[in-house]
Amino acid sequence: MYVCTRTSAIFLYPLHPPVASPISASLPDSMGTASSVLTQYDIEGVQQHCHNLFSQHEIVSLYQRFCQLDRNAKGFISADEFLSVPEFAMNPLSQRLLKMVDGLNFKDFVAFLSAFSAKANMEQKIGLIFNVYDSDRNGKISFNDILEVLQDLSGVFMSNEQREKVLVQVLKEAGYTRESYLMLDDFIKVFGNSGLKMEVEIPVD
Repeated sequence: MYVCTRTSAIFLYPLHPPVASPISASLPDSMGTASSVLTQYDIEGVQQHCHNLFSQHEIVSLYQRFCQLDRNAKGFISADEFLSVPEFAMNPLSQRLLKMVDGLNFKDFVAFLSAFSAKANMEQKIGLIFNVYDSDRNGKISFNDILEVLQDLSGVFMSNEQREKVLVQVLKEAGYTRESYLMLDDFIKVFGNSGLKMEVEIPVD
């Protein structure tokens, strides 16, 4: 038995066609106040920061979208600005994700979105969800915390009773009980085979 859950994809299409070639764009100084140029060195640095989950052209497209969201050219994006992306606002995890995105500069913006990349593995995707629900940042989550995950991801397709029954069974099959506190490795073990879909699509043509 496994829990099949699915989140909404996040689409970050720039309002204008992305830069083609050479790869260049305005980049915030120290990924903060906008003023400098996105050089090849800068792009490679951002790419390394996101573990190469986005291509260089995707990073340029993401920067264009970042600038469009950063309405006052502050060098960072507020939670309200992030909510202007319709697909993000409709994501079942959006309200919890907002706590992680408020005040992100460009470099951290890309790193955050990397978990939604089609290239990200399931451990990276589930790791993001774990961090969202580890609200007190103590590195572990409870049965009720996981129920909230399942409730947000399954929505009206499951009743509270069904969710609790399924979660008890899933935990049991993985060797845990409802009294267990799960660390990240435990959380990945339990949900590693779930049907999660969290992707960001960035056009580069």
